[in-house]
Amino acid sequence: MNEHLLGVLEKAGKPGEVVQLGNGSELLLLPHGGRILGLFAAGDAANFYWTNPHLEDAASARAYFESDEWQNPGGDRTWLAPEIDFFFPKYPDIAVYHQPRQFDARSYEVTKNGLRTEFEIKHAKHAAPLKLRLSKTVEAVANPLRLEAGELRDVTFAGYGLHTVLEFGSVPAGPVGIWHLIQMPHGGDMLVPTYGAARPKIVFGEIPPDDLAPRPAGLRYRMTAPGEQKLSLRAISCTGRAAYLYEKAGAWHLVARNFFVNPSGDYVDAPWTEPDDLGYCVQACNINGKWGLFSELEYHVPAIGTPGAGARCEDFAQVWAWRGTREQVGRIAREILGFDQ
Repeated sequence: MNEHLLGVLEKAGKPGEVVQLGNGSELLLLPHGGRILGLFAAGDAANFYWTNPHLEDAASARAYFESDEWQNPGGDRTWLAPEIDFFFPKYPDIAVYHQPRQFDARSYEVTKNGLRTEFEIKHAKHAAPLKLRLSKTVEAVANPLRLEAGELRDVTFAGYGLHTVLEFGSVPAGPVGIWHLIQMPHGGDMLVPTYGAARPKIVFGEIPPDDLAPRPAGLRYRMTAPGEQKLSLRAISCTGRAAYLYEKAGAWHLVARNFFVNPSGDYVDAPWTEPDDLGYCVQACNINGKWGLFSELEYHVPAIGTPGAGARCEDFAQVWAWRGTREQVGRIAREILGFDQ
């Protein structure tokens, strides 16, 4: 565990919770905003996730948390979809973007190996605020390559399972969907296997053509451009895995998410200017601007509150993370994603 980061949060008045998992991994939960701020391998202080530079010392962290600006500590967080219904208070005018503080800046209740909260939030399509409950619980998961050749078993591994429940606390009125995002150090590559050729949809920004490398069964997205860009892939083509590859401090890292895709479900997030273009499941967001310097691996869960969807949903996903040489991590990427880098 990174004791320095833990101490900074304590001194800044936003203490973290350490969860030690049976597989040796350690997680740093941040009740403020309900985030998994850190993922650490056993006995290792190096975080697989990006954290905001404001958290490097107590004084800057305290000033950041006390400010009126949107607070983005980093790590693995949960938001709500559709983005256009919760983040644009004047939609279809997209000039004003406002991250909902009702659940992103509140203090979550700490539970056994998890966090939960109840909140009210305004939905663009409903006059009355929606009442919702969100709970997140982590558990140990085994290294999926533990039975493979020795050179892969010896690579540093950390991982966890995340069980998320979203439910209405009042009369269901949607749509509302779980939207998970992991923030990682900027400058790496997003690797997404797909059924058939990848057909990415640009949500916002301009992605340089050379940064996109479509494959016969996947997409490689180099996330290095200045500014802010985002792309989406439809659920019908997503396999349920996506990973982010990056180099830091002389080592190579691969952070992968393994999740369930239901193409028959209601994936309700849409491009900002095309609200009826639905069905997107996996997203990659490149941020190199006013919000910081990080890359996001994102996925969505079918919404509740739609006809036939019910008032409650559960999602289970796994995070697997490895650190090693370029050759080792490259082989792991081939093993778990099914195509070469």
